[in-house]
Amino acid sequence: MKKLMALSGHCLLEIAAGQKNPFPRSKRSPEYLVLLVHEGVGSWQADFAAYPFKAPAILFATPLQAVQVKAAGVLSWSLIKFHSDFYCIEAHHEEVACNGLLFNNIYKDPSVSLTSSSHIAFKQIFEQMEEEFTGGHPSAIVLRAYLQLVLAKSSTYKVREEAVIASAGRKDARMEAFRQLLDEHFLTLHKPAEYAGLLAMTPNALSKKAIGYFGKTPSQLIQERIILEAKKLLHLTQLSIKEIAFRLKFEDEYYFSRYFKKAVSESPQAFRKKVGISEVAYSSS
Repeated sequence: MKKLMALSGHCLLEIAAGQKNPFPRSKRSPEYLVLLVHEGVGSWQADFAAYPFKAPAILFATPLQAVQVKAAGVLSWSLIKFHSDFYCIEAHHEEVACNGLLFNNIYKDPSVSLTSSSHIAFKQIFEQMEEEFTGGHPSAIVLRAYLQLVLAKSSTYKVREEAVIASAGRKDARMEAFRQLLDEHFLTLHKPAEYAGLLAMTPNALSKKAIGYFGKTPSQLIQERIILEAKKLLHLTQLSIKEIAFRLKFEDEYYFSRYFKKAVSESPQAFRKKVGISEVAYSSS
């Protein structure tokens, strides 16, 4: 395991590899996770949903998501953990375009299947990052460049995967309409029955469709969408907790804090302290 630490004492970057399951139990980390699976089959549990994977593959998680790997048999992997203080994905959106694609997306499978050649390319980058620590004086500039390459290549492969799914007719028009409605109305419509009515479906039919398509119930998606917006405001703005609660249409900041902590296992204040405020918040203020 190799680590780059901040002067304040928190971890900026961690590189690790192994043969044992890195997440045998549900765990939350304040860093972004990029898990390259060399060998193994299993499922990647991220909050409410479980996503099957088969090596070679690369898996992703957003800070303080509850993640767990359930693997059948041998599991060989390499892992990158990076804090937003080390690399801000929002500030580098044009270069890597991973925010809302690999991270911070409640609808998509947070993984990319790899070919043998693409796996070799990723493995070499991970190894080069680990080698950078040899000698005891790793260059943050070099490590950021490698990390950016990993994220940019991953985004490219993910976009290609999405295009294949769309061209194969595996998109469900009604569920895509539900996605759009949820993004438009999550602040005011909080009951699955309200979305079912807009889609001219019964609540039971909507639930079955959503579970089959997204791997989550409508109630889970509604909650995740609210929490995702809360995380964005905590990370990407300097708004107070009270101001964020008001924007999200909660009765008061105390109810918002209870709602957030129940979902994330951290208070809004603790989340902001662990994840940090993005440099984007300061540049836009």
